[in-house]
Amino acid sequence: MLGRNIRYLPALLAGAMMLIGVATSAIAQSSNPGPTMPSDIDPKSGFRLPLPNRADLDEAGQRAYDRATKPGASIAGLWGPGGVRLYSPKTAAQASGLNRYLRYDAGISGRIREIVILATAREMDSQFEWVAHEDEALKEGVPANVIDIIKHRRATAGIDETDALMIELVRQLWRDKKVKSETFAKGKALFGPTKFIEIVMLSGSYAATAALLTAVDMQLPPGKTPLMPIP
Repeated sequence: MLGRNIRYLPALLAGAMMLIGVATSAIAQSSNPGPTMPSDIDPKSGFRLPLPNRADLDEAGQRAYDRATKPGASIAGLWGPGGVRLYSPKTAAQASGLNRYLRYDAGISGRIREIVILATAREMDSQFEWVAHEDEALKEGVPANVIDIIKHRRATAGIDETDALMIELVRQLWRDKKVKSETFAKGKALFGPTKFIEIVMLSGSYAATAALLTAVDMQLPPGKTPLMPIP
């Protein structure tokens, strides 16, 4: 009887070692706290200030709070610029209204909109904006190779001319601090003066938001990981 059992001893030992390995791995994972936030970040808001309680806000602040938490109203909700702007409730409505108009009501296609937003996020090195909009860009039909060109600051040669024009426009706005005459002329001819100016305003809106997020050191939402190399 003992002899028969000894034959199975190697297999039993191998199984035991496997179970020990799995348990050790699980313990290591449970004890790993993951990336930690900077010491001045409030863990509930994700930035350098605590998230205000709705009851403590005035009427304008409560409206801003409700807008930010309304399902589908924003990508980030209160963990993002919507939460930060609760500290300036009188400007929150204007900022939200302008952003919504430029994104959805100005007649700018989803593809162009997301290219402009990603290019602006890249030039401002706004990881938060990039993570919020990379998936949106894919959903709106922005090709993966165009996203990679923006992400890695590569040349725009060989891609769709309109996509390239939008990327070059944003790079000239924020990197070169000067828009070339030919860039402006092409944009005006392609979109008309009104829509082209509103495309510039869209980029400006996201540049301003990026500056706000930088000031408060906005962290990525829980479960999100960086997608853009910085610098």
